[in-house]
Amino acid sequence: MSFRDLLKEKLKEKNLDVDLDKLPKGYQKIGDIIVLNLDESFNDYKKEIGQAVLEIFPKVRSVCNKYGEIKGKFREPQIELLEGDEDTIVTHIEHGCKYRFDIRKLMFAKGNLSERVRIPKQVKDGEIIVDMFAGLGYFSVPIGKLSKPGKLYSIELNPVSYKFLRENFEINKIKNVEAINGDNREVIERLLAEGIKADRVLMGYLPPPKEFLPWAFKIIKKGGILHYEDLVMKGKEDEEYERIMNEVRKAGNEEGFENFELILPKKIKSYGPKIDHYVFDIKVS
Repeated sequence: MSFRDLLKEKLKEKNLDVDLDKLPKGYQKIGDIIVLNLDESFNDYKKEIGQAVLEIFPKVRSVCNKYGEIKGKFREPQIELLEGDEDTIVTHIEHGCKYRFDIRKLMFAKGNLSERVRIPKQVKDGEIIVDMFAGLGYFSVPIGKLSKPGKLYSIELNPVSYKFLRENFEINKIKNVEAINGDNREVIERLLAEGIKADRVLMGYLPPPKEFLPWAFKIIKKGGILHYEDLVMKGKEDEEYERIMNEVRKAGNEEGFENFELILPKKIKSYGPKIDHYVFDIKVS
């Protein structure tokens, strides 16, 4: 029986004045918390739905609902507690990596799972890596846990994300890493003053952080790899690749780079009806 059918069975006996066929087909499980995406027609019955989900999954600690789009400077999710433990800090585990965070304060994109596995496999032993939008450690944690970088500099502006970034390095027992709370531009200027250059730079952030490209090129070595994320119109991939590479090229030229090899354009997931989320692996020299 599907999740929706199980939920419908639980709610039928409550005689709710709402169309149960509009219940969600599925759910997202993060740690021991389930997150739903409920239709607005269920606004008056959220508690009943939360209770029903806890009955279906007795080992789940809390049930939450995503009720709006990500918002604000720090891209905070709009998530409310429906039922269960009010503490919404979870420890989510993927491929042996632990991610501790508060689901009501920080976004965790489970759709990027393949990238969190792929990127560490690209890292060569001893590489110096700069993760410009480290968040709670989406990429920094698997890189530090699953590969052997020489040094990993993880930069994050959001103080809440930074707190969990440090915790995640600790609980994963990751060494040879420096978590830095600050603006990428200011932090990179400081790293440059210390003589630091990177073999690999990650720019895992949306909307695409075009304005930060100059600082990526300031810190990256010639021959280094840039991982840059952007949005691509469906059906216009070739045109979009060229547009994105031109933007990267322009920023790189201003920092003395002349060669830009697109090693891999990779679709991560659908971002909207006509837009896909991509990552571009680019070798620069």
